[in-house]
Amino acid sequence: MAAPRSSVDVIEAEAFASAEIACEGLTKGFHGETRPAVDRVSLQVESGQLVVLLGPSGCGKTTLLKMINRLYEPTSGKIWIGKVEVHDLPVIELRRRIGYVIQQVGLFPHMRIAQNISVVPRLLGWERERIEARMAHLLEMVALPSAYLTRYPRQLSGGEQQRVGLARALAADPAILLMDEPFAAIDAITRVCLQEELLEIQRRVRKTIVFVTHDVEEAFRLADKIAILKEGRLIQYGAPLEIVTRPQNEFVEELVGSQNMLRRLSLVKVQAVLEARRSWASGRLLSEREPSAPAVVHPEDDLRSVLASLLANDAQALPVVGAGGQVVGEITFADLRAALAAHVPKVREPG
Repeated sequence: MAAPRSSVDVIEAEAFASAEIACEGLTKGFHGETRPAVDRVSLQVESGQLVVLLGPSGCGKTTLLKMINRLYEPTSGKIWIGKVEVHDLPVIELRRRIGYVIQQVGLFPHMRIAQNISVVPRLLGWERERIEARMAHLLEMVALPSAYLTRYPRQLSGGEQQRVGLARALAADPAILLMDEPFAAIDAITRVCLQEELLEIQRRVRKTIVFVTHDVEEAFRLADKIAILKEGRLIQYGAPLEIVTRPQNEFVEELVGSQNMLRRLSLVKVQAVLEARRSWASGRLLSEREPSAPAVVHPEDDLRSVLASLLANDAQALPVVGAGGQVVGEITFADLRAALAAHVPKVREPG
């Protein structure tokens, strides 16, 4: 017979069932400061979304992030996870339920990688076999060999340590992941690789992620939504394409580079153009033939990469090949111009 569930267990289950995060009038002031670090911020992070907090240094990004897992306590306002306010949860249990990745990695130098990754599962009382299976799965997920489990952090490169930090944050399979400029100290090439790996992991496991960065390119590459902060206040919150095409004010426009045509193209997927063009055909495939052009693109590619392919191949159009290897349409320079001209691309019908 199963043991009865405590009231704390019930509250935790209710909180993390949906993994939505809602901040309501959130404010944090520090002694001696003339203005709040976070000033009446209200926003909602839907379950399974990757939301980026973006803004200049001192705008309140990290302070807001740390209030979610109660590393900082708010001066006023509320934070909800699911239907539960975070202060109704024991702080230790709250933090065990939330993965946390920081810029400095934070691995324990005296522990081997296996011990570092398994910290929270061991605290939660997982059985050894379950922990070992989870570690093997996580190392595969973050593209590290299993031989690294016996190494110490000092024996790994900065990028490898950051991968271990991500694996540790995911070890207990938390519904929520908080990431505080995790790739900022990594070289540019490794940073892009880690960003792509994070996106691939997110496609597979769909965590609710709040990610802090001051890097605009990183924000637009990763985010489902971006929250832009200035001097502790939320200035604009929305999808990347909405922010770059409809900036709230001059500050947002300058921060995100709304006039940057390449950035606009990077926010529109080939699939969006195909859907607009094929609306007349109810999604019917345009062709079953093999592509004859020197290059092809895919529905999930962004238009910035399409432009590069068009220029590199001296082509006016490129075929779009779906997952099954079939040609599902084509994309042209005219489509790129149309995508730049409007929030929702309006493209011509073929023929």
